[in-house]
Amino acid sequence: MDVKPKLSLVIPVFNEVANLFVLYDRLGAVLKPLGVSYEIIFVDDGSTDNSWAFISELAKNDQQVRALSFSRNFGHMLALTAGLDAAHGEAVITLDADLQHPPELIPELVRAWQNGAEIVNSVRQDTVGAGIFKKVAADFFYWLMARLTKINLPANAADYRLLDRKVVETLKEMKERSRFLRGLISWVGYKQEHIPYQAAARFSGRTKYSFSKMLAFAVDGLASFSPFPLRLATYLGLLGSFSSFLYIIYAICVHLFTSQTIPGWTSVLVAVLFLGGVQLIFLGVIGEYLSRVFDEVKARPLYIVSRKIGL
Repeated sequence: MDVKPKLSLVIPVFNEVANLFVLYDRLGAVLKPLGVSYEIIFVDDGSTDNSWAFISELAKNDQQVRALSFSRNFGHMLALTAGLDAAHGEAVITLDADLQHPPELIPELVRAWQNGAEIVNSVRQDTVGAGIFKKVAADFFYWLMARLTKINLPANAADYRLLDRKVVETLKEMKERSRFLRGLISWVGYKQEHIPYQAAARFSGRTKYSFSKMLAFAVDGLASFSPFPLRLATYLGLLGSFSSFLYIIYAICVHLFTSQTIPGWTSVLVAVLFLGGVQLIFLGVIGEYLSRVFDEVKARPLYIVSRKIGL
């Protein structure tokens, strides 16, 4: 296609071969009736199954399918970033390959964009088969982000959204490595709308977001947009100093006005363990921020593309 497409779809893929045919079929059923030119960009994030072979076969039979493959697994956020860098459409839609993001919602996203919205977010109302722990953890994360950051992050926002070209160009200028795209997209502003949807259960395979990855994702989000963890060290330091001052007054009064002062190690041990624990915790917090600064200073590429089709 020589003419730039009206619509680009960016789909990160990591070991999703069992989902790709169904996804491609449903996308075709939704996109063709829209009557606009489009491209589908698959970003293979270092898959170890036959995902790349399947995508290559799709691209041979459909000129609207493009693809790129990373040299290794770089992660979901960077796969989305690579897709946004490669997309040419006037509007770009990002969605996952596991079919929890229903392609049938695309006409609503496009309609909202045509009516003037520059960012159209999809917001999960519920996820079929999601456990209570995941729901509670997600609610707590969004509650925490709302109170500790200055960004207006919609609760339960998903990485299923439509972005106008001007928004994509703005995001391409942001080269930070610890990327929390949901936060960046809220931070840039522009006219935003939200469309609710019901997330289906994963069509096939296992989720790629383990508890440790979810925790790292949450830490990245908080550290990218809030200095509060660092400020908390100051607050606790002041509280500890004030408490120590009160204890000193108490110790002096006991020594001067009573005969109950018995040399002991309990109070000293408690004080040392408390202050030592607080110091270690916040050395870790400072380390988290310093590690991000270290990554930025090294200025390595965000990702490495080993293969391309149609791009």
